[in-house]
Amino acid sequence: MTATATSVGEPDRTQPRPVPASRLTARLLRLLPAAAAALSGVLLYVSFPPRTLWWLALPAFAVLGWVLRGRGWKAGLGLGYLFGLGFLLPLLVWTGVEVGPGPWLALVAIEALFVALVGAGVAAVSKLPGWPVWAAALWIAGEAARARVPFDGFPWGKVAFGQADGVFLPLAALGGTPVLGFAVVLCGFGLCEAVRLAVRARRAGEVRRGAAAVALVAVAVPVVAAFAARPLVSDEAEDGTATVAVIQGNVPRAGLDFNAQRRAVLDYHARETERLAAEVRAGRVDRPDFVLWPENSSDIDPFANTDARMVIDRAAKAIGAPVSVGGVVDRDGKLLNEQILWDPVKGPVDTYDKRQIQPFGEYLPLRSLIGAINDDWTSMVSRDFSRGTEPGVFSMAGTEVGLVTCYEAAFDWAVRSEVTDGAQMISVPSNNATFDRSEMTYQQLAMSRVRAVEHSRTVTVPVTSGVSAIIMPDGRITQKTGMFVADSLVQEVPLRSSETPATRLGVLPEIALVLVAAGALGWAVGAGVRGRRARDV
Repeated sequence: MTATATSVGEPDRTQPRPVPASRLTARLLRLLPAAAAALSGVLLYVSFPPRTLWWLALPAFAVLGWVLRGRGWKAGLGLGYLFGLGFLLPLLVWTGVEVGPGPWLALVAIEALFVALVGAGVAAVSKLPGWPVWAAALWIAGEAARARVPFDGFPWGKVAFGQADGVFLPLAALGGTPVLGFAVVLCGFGLCEAVRLAVRARRAGEVRRGAAAVALVAVAVPVVAAFAARPLVSDEAEDGTATVAVIQGNVPRAGLDFNAQRRAVLDYHARETERLAAEVRAGRVDRPDFVLWPENSSDIDPFANTDARMVIDRAAKAIGAPVSVGGVVDRDGKLLNEQILWDPVKGPVDTYDKRQIQPFGEYLPLRSLIGAINDDWTSMVSRDFSRGTEPGVFSMAGTEVGLVTCYEAAFDWAVRSEVTDGAQMISVPSNNATFDRSEMTYQQLAMSRVRAVEHSRTVTVPVTSGVSAIIMPDGRITQKTGMFVADSLVQEVPLRSSETPATRLGVLPEIALVLVAAGALGWAVGAGVRGRRARDV
């Protein structure tokens, strides 16, 4: 064997040439905005429950503002998509707990497109005076779109839902989740502008007063407004009190097959109610005025199955109080996710059918197309649920209880409609057993805390397997259960009938912010056209 010789003084071309340090640095700097966009999205995720690091949302949006400011819309689109992936991939990982990564990744890929469009918009308006205001309005416009399309929307991940422990929470009572989210995002972008101007002042020794004033206002006004809104938050009783019992019966096992033993799920909730009744008779627990069971606590139709009816009836008679039972009911050829008001003497006397049903969970859009791709997905949702059409407010022992079933708690309109229909308190019966021990239950619990402040109502969260809770109208959790345990919570809670500004205004704050965003985009596009014309002259 012969070796290839290298002449003296000739470079060895068989070895890779080292990249000059200056070129390597340039490459890293080009990658920096993309890395910062993705990592700031992760930072926003970390600000969400079960962690109480709500304040991390501010630096998350500050970094996003730094990444997007002054760029073209195409760069904003890509950087916004990376921010969306960094945020939503970890936030929504629970959607793939039982069905695998395919649906989870598909959902995130679609939802991140909305964030990408917001990124393009923020890049466009970042060249305008007062850009933090317009950029924050654009973010809320993006959330408004996500809450409506496709398939009736998916509002999970609204910035407001990460603020249940934050100082901005009182703003929910002022203008709902849009105003609360707008304040947080505005403060973050304002922080970006303040830091940018401080660096510029240090380097150049000058700052435009107008820009400095905008930065100051963007940071200070949301904080001041939040403290000014605190008088809107109260847990005082306006219509007396009621003693409520929340039942968590637990399930035989977690996962999609938890209701393969549907009778066991019903028996568990009946057994926990009867155990509570024994505690009441012994004088160890106050007698509840009414009892709240979770969603799917009876997946056996009690209207069609005598044995299920007898189990529920026996539990209601044992506790001696009306019970709201979560059932799956087949009526007139329609499959319904239903809450049933069960009187201990009269039996079932009222019902509420879930209105906002979950795509790919309770019904399957594009069934024929999805079936052609994967038959397993169609078998998991073999029959579509039908939608209810009316708000659900049960009169339970003299208390008007508004029902918001699980997924509905993410939708502003679904919660508000119960309050405007006369609810003095709200119950959010849910079933989280299909998501094992993921963060989903904590994210949903935080939503309920925001809703409590938004509408100034006590909110109860009865869940099949955890975490069940009782939430005061000021957003405080006073009692909660563990996960995958049988337990009950009994407490006297305040009843309220006054409406917050958020309740009265409804969708108007969101519409106003969407219009502001649209106006800013129009302004930015017009300014860009005029600038190009001026250069062409």
